Amino acid sequence: MSRRIAGFLRRTFGIVREHVGSDHLGNNYYKVPPQTTWTGRKVGAKRMFEAANPAHYEYVESSIPSEWDAWIRGRRKEPPSIEEMLKNQQYRDQIKQKAKEVDERDLLLQSQEYEEGLVAARSQTAVKGHASSASFGKPVISQEPTSTANTFEPGSWMPDPKK
Repeated sequence: MSRRIAGFLRRTFGIVREHVGSDHLGNNYYKVPPQTTWTGRKVGAKRMFEAANPAHYEYVESSIPSEWDAWIRGRRKEPPSIEEMLKNQQYRDQIKQKAKEVDERDLLLQSQEYEEGLVAARSQTAVKGHASSASFGKPVISQEPTSTANTFEPGSWMPDPKK
């Protein structure tokens, strides 16, 4: 059924919704005022949106801007204006830029401290094998004898393969 026919049937027999706005992603937002249908059923006020890409499996969390999400969930009374959304986006970009600058400054300071010997260099952990292997975490038999405190473990002898 085409959108035009569906819209006509919805207006005639169903719930009337009014378009409130749309966002930069192409989503449309609607408000359904409280009303009574032709069958006498009372419908309360609702807020909803029509996704630009209606396939539910392609929905991701960022497909609705946070300002519109707050309006749909009733955390704000009025829908966001374009100016407000632009202002908030500029603020987010500034925060990201400042965080990037702080990270770069921190890495520079750390490298200077390592060079000057003020801080010990980071230790590199050598991991042998993979955690999913059957031998991970099991003691490896060494060819050299090892001794720790009161325990002594002899090494394993293997013939020299070159002889």
